[in-house]
Amino acid sequence: MRHQKKTLKLGRTAEHRKALLANQVCSLIVHRRIKTTLAKAKAVRPLAERMVTLGKNGSLHARRNALSILRQKDAVKKLFDDIAQKSTNRNGGYTRIVKLGPRKSDSAPMAFLEWVDAAQVTEEKSAEEKKARRKEAEPKPKEKEAKREEPKREEEPAAKEEKPSAPTLEEPKPKKRRWFGKKTGEDEK
Repeated sequence: MRHQKKTLKLGRTAEHRKALLANQVCSLIVHRRIKTTLAKAKAVRPLAERMVTLGKNGSLHARRNALSILRQKDAVKKLFDDIAQKSTNRNGGYTRIVKLGPRKSDSAPMAFLEWVDAAQVTEEKSAEEKKARRKEAEPKPKEKEAKREEPKREEEPAAKEEKPSAPTLEEPKPKKRRWFGKKTGEDEK
């Protein structure tokens, strides 16, 4: 029986699981939001929160501990300089898991894992980017239609020129098969 065993194994060996969790936390630090399966998000959350606690401490020893777990200098630097500084007023609960529903291919439950303090910044940017993309998207179909019309105009005169030269070209004769579908009587003819 697995009493008192809280480690989520995720179907991996210890080394693979440790590397997976470290990479997920580094991706969370760099991108501020990651999309992953619900089980992985629940496994990553305690490690991410522990890293923020080390970042809030800010000592050299804490930085080295974080570097030994995450193994990426730029992620540790961003963690200590940006993310931990934004979370100084919060006593835990630095991350949020937002359930998304099943994945299309294998119906695995998916979720967003994001920082609680940085979520407002990403939502504002995404809304502004969507508006900008919509404005850019409207002229593009018009341009594509214009481009599609132009080649048609060019093809029409070319088709007229080919009509007189078409009778001079002879169609190639089909090749005779020597081995496939040969009947015994055809060989003598």
